[in-house]
Amino acid sequence: MTFDLRIAVVCSSNQNRSMEAHNILSKKGFKVRSFGSGNQVKLPGPAQDKPNVYEFGTTYEEMYKDLLSKDKNLYTQNGILHMLDRNRRIKSCPERFQICYEQFDVIFTVEERVYDQVVEELLMRTPVDNTAVHIINIDVQDNHEEATIGAFLILEMAVMMAQSNDLDNDIDELLQEFEHKAERPLLHTIAFQ
Repeated sequence: MTFDLRIAVVCSSNQNRSMEAHNILSKKGFKVRSFGSGNQVKLPGPAQDKPNVYEFGTTYEEMYKDLLSKDKNLYTQNGILHMLDRNRRIKSCPERFQICYEQFDVIFTVEERVYDQVVEELLMRTPVDNTAVHIINIDVQDNHEEATIGAFLILEMAVMMAQSNDLDNDIDELLQEFEHKAERPLLHTIAFQ
């Protein structure tokens, strides 16, 4: 089954949460792209204050090889190599939301700071044809387990939205139903593209 809904998923570095959702949504037949909203891509390093920092556009393959050469045991144990391996099978490199001008029906974000960055970016743009886009935030902690749970919550919400005959009219009811069922608060706004 394929769905017509055009979806974007945005986290800060386009590594864990957005890529897990990208993976699951695409396997379920959704047209999906994923992005990061930060200035650089950051991955955990040998200490909390020493992250591995890359520019957007650095391939997942390059990051994988870099971390493999730095400390194979550490990055295998903490799951980063496994995550990068998944990512490189989905697309070549992390993409920054602020440089994408493609139109979407729904943009899911996974933390309030990212939601604010996406909304701010869209409000600064001059709309092309005033097509509405729903921006929805579902808070997801940035770890492997929560990324998987978050991806399935996003999938559930996306399916509900795809099944609507009039999304713009049904959105408030769908979001209330989802919030109650998932027991997670959502943020929602509409911007125009």
